[in-house]
Amino acid sequence: MRVLAIDTALSACAVAVLDTDESANNVSESVAMARGQAEALMPMIARVMDDANIEFVELDRIAVTTGPGSFTGLRVGIAAARGIAMAAAKPAVGLSTLTAYAAPLIAQDDTTPVVAVVDARHDQVYMQVFGAGGRTLVSPRIAPVREAVRAAALGAARIIGSGANLIAAAWPSGEAPPSLVDPRSAPDILWIARLGAAASDGHALPKPLYLRAPDAQPQDASRLPRR
Repeated sequence: MRVLAIDTALSACAVAVLDTDESANNVSESVAMARGQAEALMPMIARVMDDANIEFVELDRIAVTTGPGSFTGLRVGIAAARGIAMAAAKPAVGLSTLTAYAAPLIAQDDTTPVVAVVDARHDQVYMQVFGAGGRTLVSPRIAPVREAVRAAALGAARIIGSGANLIAAAWPSGEAPPSLVDPRSAPDILWIARLGAAASDGHALPKPLYLRAPDAQPQDASRLPRR
């Protein structure tokens, strides 16, 4: 299977082509950036596709992160994935950034809990807790840091994501400390591609997973009255 993976949900613009039958054909590019993904994404996709020596019609699937993450970043990646999927007549699948963070740790050891956390600002995090076998113990949600810590204090849990340091700093002194704190700013794009290859074909195009309302709200007082 050949998968084009796209991630602009957090502080990176990343693209990969994964060939599950020929790993030598795997190509990826990732650039850290908090803004500018809209301008950087399509040229990056073109470069990665050229390096992989593959045409869009030769893909089997497009995978894209759907959040939680930056509202603007999510829209950029999802719009690109949906457009390519429709133009190439290929299925597109959406993947949670929290699952993408946790996947390599679960693959390495599926007996120790994994806490995937994204900094949501304002002393809040997006979080999901995975237990044995990758089973979800705490479903994706937004929570205050201290509430997230209470949900995450599961022995020597492993914490990964842009909010990992926030959770580690608030860890209860009486609990066993986390066995791993990995504050990486974005998931590994090749793992997003692997999850995309393993996912079931979606019958609907990917949609954003926001988990909260946008910070920017319409200013009703400044609206002009309709005539």
